[in-house]
Amino acid sequence: MKMKSYHNNSVQVSRLGLGCMRMSMVPDASRTESIATIRSALDKGVNLLNTGDFYGQDGHNEMLIGEALKGYERDRAFISLKYGTFQNMRSGSNQVDVGPKNVKKYITTSLKRLGLDYVDLYQPARVDIGIPIEETIGAISDLVKAGYVRNVGLSETDADTIRRAHATHPISLVEFAYSIIDSSIEESILPIVRELDIGVVAFGAMGFGKLFKEQSDPLLDVVREIANEKNITLPQLVHAWLLSKGDNIIPLMGTRTTTQLYDTIQCLGITLQEDELQRIELARSKSALVGRSMPNLVIKNGVLIENRSADA
Repeated sequence: MKMKSYHNNSVQVSRLGLGCMRMSMVPDASRTESIATIRSALDKGVNLLNTGDFYGQDGHNEMLIGEALKGYERDRAFISLKYGTFQNMRSGSNQVDVGPKNVKKYITTSLKRLGLDYVDLYQPARVDIGIPIEETIGAISDLVKAGYVRNVGLSETDADTIRRAHATHPISLVEFAYSIIDSSIEESILPIVRELDIGVVAFGAMGFGKLFKEQSDPLLDVVREIANEKNITLPQLVHAWLLSKGDNIIPLMGTRTTTQLYDTIQCLGITLQEDELQRIELARSKSALVGRSMPNLVIKNGVLIENRSADA
């Protein structure tokens, strides 16, 4: 598996990561198959396992990963963990804690569920605009000093916040929605992370299901044509497209089965030619599917004050 280094070569992560969320938040997810998929990914050299303490009920995803890691040397896995009380939203509450006050309590609970002494990357799932980012990152940097956390990250924020956070403590990776449908990070996020040598963990490669819808659209038509011409699958093509965007882009595979994993991982051997990339860009300019894919969540002082859908 190809690897990429960040943060003065102290961080080495695979060119592909495994997003584990759907293993705990899709009703028909099989625990046995999920564990087998995680272990197969590790065996294939995919070391980045992406999770959150709010994925599933009562830390389900963390405990799932913890079970999958049994029997593996600790350094085989790079555990990227988001925190934040987003499970409150599922019960209708607008109270969301992504600030600095409770990070030690949250990481302690997560480590118990994972059965680990530390996580490789820790980050708030969103940024609370009512709390200076320096305070949040400062609290996480204290966890680094204490040995609970190795690296600090951010998720779905803005360029200025990334720069301010990085000045407080080096940011190793940031996590954003990025796909053939949603390339909104290219305008302001990619320039700053490349300047600061920060990797981008790109989730939502399949456009959150839009690419599977049975409908005609210029982008859907073209990606299917190119996939057929190259005799590859649609997941292979869209992940190869992300890989073509630069070696600091780490696509997350949202697979839940070993079969899907083995299929998608073949994207590492696929090169999209310039004319193919141009065809895709032309189709994107005509597509009704292209646009922001994530909802606009605004949190201020622990309260969710805006939750506007991406299509609004």
